[in-house]
Amino acid sequence: MNRFMPEVVEIPIELTQFQLPQAVQERLQGLLDRQDEGQELSPSERQEAEGLVELAEFLSLLRLRSNRVNKQA
Repeated sequence: MNRFMPEVVEIPIELTQFQLPQAVQERLQGLLDRQDEGQELSPSERQEAEGLVELAEFLSLLRLRSNRVNKQA
């Protein structure tokens, strides 16, 4: 028996258009640039960057899925 069943989850359109605010995007980019330049981030900065990357990835996936659903409709 299949233990996993696909579910349809409706996503409000305004959420699919949501993006990180410019200041947050700039903060994330600054942290990533520092890390790329070899500067060590503090533990709290590393945690902040990881959280922001996860949020940005989640929002990207949300937009992609929304686009896919809209194309199928």
